[in-house]
Amino acid sequence: MTTTTTERRAAVRETAPLLSVRDLTVTFQRHGEEPFRAVDGVSFDVRPGETVGLVGESGCGKSVTSLAIMRLLPKRGNKVTGTVNFEGTDLLSLSDAKMRDRRGRDIAMVFQDPLSSLNPVVPLGVQVAEVLERHRGMSRKAAMPVAAELLKRVGIPDPVRRLRDYPHQLSGGMRQRALIAIAVACAPRLLIADEPTTALDVTIQAQILALLKELVEDTGTALIMITHDLGVVAGLCDEVNVLYGGRIVERGDRHPLFRDPRHPYTNGLLASIPRLDAAGERLTPIPGSVADNLPWDHACAFAPRCSQPIEICTQVTPQLEVADGRALRCHNPVTSGWSGPSAGQTEGDVAR
Repeated sequence: MTTTTTERRAAVRETAPLLSVRDLTVTFQRHGEEPFRAVDGVSFDVRPGETVGLVGESGCGKSVTSLAIMRLLPKRGNKVTGTVNFEGTDLLSLSDAKMRDRRGRDIAMVFQDPLSSLNPVVPLGVQVAEVLERHRGMSRKAAMPVAAELLKRVGIPDPVRRLRDYPHQLSGGMRQRALIAIAVACAPRLLIADEPTTALDVTIQAQILALLKELVEDTGTALIMITHDLGVVAGLCDEVNVLYGGRIVERGDRHPLFRDPRHPYTNGLLASIPRLDAAGERLTPIPGSVADNLPWDHACAFAPRCSQPIEICTQVTPQLEVADGRALRCHNPVTSGWSGPSAGQTEGDVAR
């Protein structure tokens, strides 16, 4: 009997989290300037075989969250607090050497700009093979056939010839596939994809997303998908975390969240998506930009751009409340049918 999506989702929820992020905060500090908190108390879980989305406009803290998890932020000028537990080990407490052993072997990342992520003066085969040499102890001679097989697995034609090519000789789609091949070379248990479909045409986007979905289903790899494109989320993610101003403002399973968005920001993101059944109608953009916000310490950051603000929105910080598998940080939700937080649940419990 074929396992349905609902049954698979229920089975995933029964497993222990592979990654548990709790109260992750990233503060940037430049000399002579006020500290800037790019990520502000983010908490979420990722289980084996689960795809979790981090969604929001540019500047909401998505990529900084992923770089903090991977320990790839600059050594100076920032402060990272909270915990990032991977299989019971806090990645933030590991030494640089131990984190390098984890990175690429247990946790891998697909960056959003493949041309700048790949070394322009090193052949593609060498860049794929060096991951196998570093983490699997293979020789260069033994790693090259495996590298060709990885390129074939991600859909790059004539992979043996492509091993000798340089990144500039590949199309944008093939470069992105090459990055995925490098990321999955050692079969990591957690894969972070930071806007992997940016700047690709829709056909290539669909191929990349199908490839990531296949990898998750075939290997049980946990996937964190970072994107501003809710169309990507609709076809790939199990759970969606909507970020604004460095904080999670709404969380829910994909279908309930798309069917019944409760935060005005989530509702605005969905309303701004072009629809085939509404050809000729004007889109409904969210006014202003991410820079038009209020400090979280005494207000809702989204209030200046909100479609339905009330007085309390500019005076009191909204807390992330949990009920019925959904989480919401809002004084005046889009719908009124939500019962509010369950008894005994607080912001520290929001990550399921």
